[in-house]
Amino acid sequence: MTGLPHGFAVALDPHALVVDDGRALLGGAPVTRLLRLTPRARTLLEGRTARVRDAASAVLVDRLLDLGLAHPLVAELPPHPDPRCTYVVPVRDRARQLDRLLGSIAPGSEVIVVDDASRDAAAIEAVAVRHGAQFLPLSENLGPAGARNAGLRLVRTPFVVFVDSDIVLAEDTVPTLLRHFTDPRLGIAVPRITGLRTAGSDNWIGRYEQARSSLDLGSRPALVRPGSFVSWASTACVVARVDALGDGFDERMRVGEDVDFGWRVIARGWRMRYEPASTAAHEHRVDFRDWFVRKAEYGTGAHPLAERHPGSVAPAVLAPWSTLAVAALLAQRRWSVPVAAACGAVTAMRIARKLGPVEHSGRLGVRLTANGAVAALSQTGALMTRHWWPLTAVGCLVSRRVRRAAAVAAVADIALEYRRSRVGLDPVRYGLARRLDDLAYGTGVWISAFSGRSVAALRPRLLRASGTAGERTTRDTSAQKPAASRRNAASIRSGSSAVPSSSHSS
Repeated sequence: MTGLPHGFAVALDPHALVVDDGRALLGGAPVTRLLRLTPRARTLLEGRTARVRDAASAVLVDRLLDLGLAHPLVAELPPHPDPRCTYVVPVRDRARQLDRLLGSIAPGSEVIVVDDASRDAAAIEAVAVRHGAQFLPLSENLGPAGARNAGLRLVRTPFVVFVDSDIVLAEDTVPTLLRHFTDPRLGIAVPRITGLRTAGSDNWIGRYEQARSSLDLGSRPALVRPGSFVSWASTACVVARVDALGDGFDERMRVGEDVDFGWRVIARGWRMRYEPASTAAHEHRVDFRDWFVRKAEYGTGAHPLAERHPGSVAPAVLAPWSTLAVAALLAQRRWSVPVAAACGAVTAMRIARKLGPVEHSGRLGVRLTANGAVAALSQTGALMTRHWWPLTAVGCLVSRRVRRAAAVAAVADIALEYRRSRVGLDPVRYGLARRLDDLAYGTGVWISAFSGRSVAALRPRLLRASGTAGERTTRDTSAQKPAASRRNAASIRSGSSAVPSSSHSS
């Protein structure tokens, strides 16, 4: 029924909960779901893992993957029966970086170097020839989308690897990602993008990027999906099933084209997976001017993405109850905390009631509500310091409450991020880099909004669900009957789908 091979193994997401004495699972993304397991389905789970052994276990595993409740066990993935792939490398005037990248690709691999109208095309061709790669020169600069499409049209293997010239591949980067494609519904797999150590990467911008790069999506594996905690992934390095790609990249987009590419593949019914166990090193920008300008350019992709994917590029995704609670706290009145607490208490009770006869449903309701509240506060802080910083700046000129709220948002964000990042940089310079990062990106978003004459990329999305005041979950009664026995209950959706960053290529 699913095509998953025997032996395909998954482990529950670290944030997924086994509840009701093993009779249900709670978690998933972008929507938290309560998945009730039949007695037969419960026997197919071995602790927090499940393996495909027969038709029933294949349906269970497929369902867990589709809900984001579980992720493949990389070490136990079987080899793909036909792992042939072609590397497509778009490049423009980066002969040194290209030479370094091609040296990291396994000898004998099929490689197409697409020269995107370099000023010194002869140097690019010389590097390609030296490494035995096919050289495809373009007469005009098409940008990263057009260059990748030009290479894609020459691919004759089942898989394509798009990789930018400023990437260095580890020996197991691509082989590890190819193993994921034993899942026949997987269209795209991406590695974790880490920082490449270079002579200039030890300055304060370089050290900040090592810890807080826009391309590094963290250590948690994920099913990439709009609105999820990993809602996009860069194509600085990506392995894709050629049959899943349709027309490839939108050549009208110079920024955000990789985000649009992934979301369109997902919309066609394919899965997209982020696998941090596989890594690729990226040469981050460390010159301050180049770094700041590039961060702003990332933001300019907001409006084109909002046009193509309405609702997926909101700077924040909030439920009505959390919106009311946050608004009360921002008012900074004597009644603010009691009102916010009342919102949380009512929401927790509603969730507990709609979870149904689940052991400790009250405790779960409180936990989900707390997660939603933390996410709402985090997203509000990001709005103030990143997406809406011009409005915050104006508000600070006229309101003491706005100044207090902005100060708390800015300091709390830096403190939490600094503790998690383990960056080799003092808190002052880390904080400065963090705020400049937000300033540049937010500026780009506003530029795109003005040029597009639309506030769609600046408008938060308020969740609405009939009868649940914006709280939503799916309760599934049987993992063995994935479509026939679903009905809606309650949940909190707390993930943000803030505008992502584009990759670096040509």
